[in-house]
Amino acid sequence: MGMYKYITLREKPDLKETAAQWFHEKWGVPKEAYLECMDRYLKNETEYGWYLCLDGDKIAGGLGVIENDFHDRRDLSPNVCAVYTEEEYRCKGIAGCLLNMTVNDLRSKGITPVYLVTDYTAFYERYGWQFHCMVQGDGETEMSRMYIHR
Repeated sequence: MGMYKYITLREKPDLKETAAQWFHEKWGVPKEAYLECMDRYLKNETEYGWYLCLDGDKIAGGLGVIENDFHDRRDLSPNVCAVYTEEEYRCKGIAGCLLNMTVNDLRSKGITPVYLVTDYTAFYERYGWQFHCMVQGDGETEMSRMYIHR
């Protein structure tokens, strides 16, 4: 896959500020919220990590793992969140590589299954995710689809 490099934030902790800002710009969630989660991961307080695809120094794609991605099923945890690939890097398999890397990393630490909330359907099914149930997003009227990777 070209010259892309796939890393966990623990491999490049100096990217923390840049990554938190990048996720904030993509999703509008406060940068502080990302930093708080990243700090817990970097201090080994949690194995819920942050995964990035780099093209040189540039973040081409990324995602995180958190306890709950703002929905009513607290029992379905952990959740992959903030999956994003920059437009010019789409359709190159980056998100798929990040998803597989995340699932394998968590599984190696005994964390399985993993969940994610999405409106995209076929995309995640391609990478071994299965529809699990509908969940109610915090403050949302429409139900969202919850996927599981066992």
